[in-house]
Amino acid sequence: MFHTVSDCSSALMPRGIFIPLHGESSRLDEAIANGAIAAVWEKGRELPFYTPNHFPVFLAEDLFNALEELLYMYSEKINGETDKKMNITKFLFLDKERLNKNKKTYDIAVMLEKLNGQADIGDKGRRG
Repeated sequence: MFHTVSDCSSALMPRGIFIPLHGESSRLDEAIANGAIAAVWEKGRELPFYTPNHFPVFLAEDLFNALEELLYMYSEKINGETDKKMNITKFLFLDKERLNKNKKTYDIAVMLEKLNGQADIGDKGRRG
């Protein structure tokens, strides 16, 4: 389980997963120093030579789609959570405007609500 999801390599992300949405300006070494324990990396983009052997890297064709899928899976986990003490993941993003390819601003709650709405359309009858 990841405690933090972030696109900002300079943010503190204990037990975090780093998604370099800012391209070349994103620094994996800085993210690791700030607590990242994994990363989502663009397929075809060369990994830095200093990447530790034990550091999980998930390859994705499109980082924005990978983020969307991650948010969807997280929202499903929250909806299915039955324990009284729920582990919450923090989502830290430097520029929320970049989360939408059409350059409109969405915050994480709006993104999750939108994703949940799409899931409800396809899952009619499954949820009560």
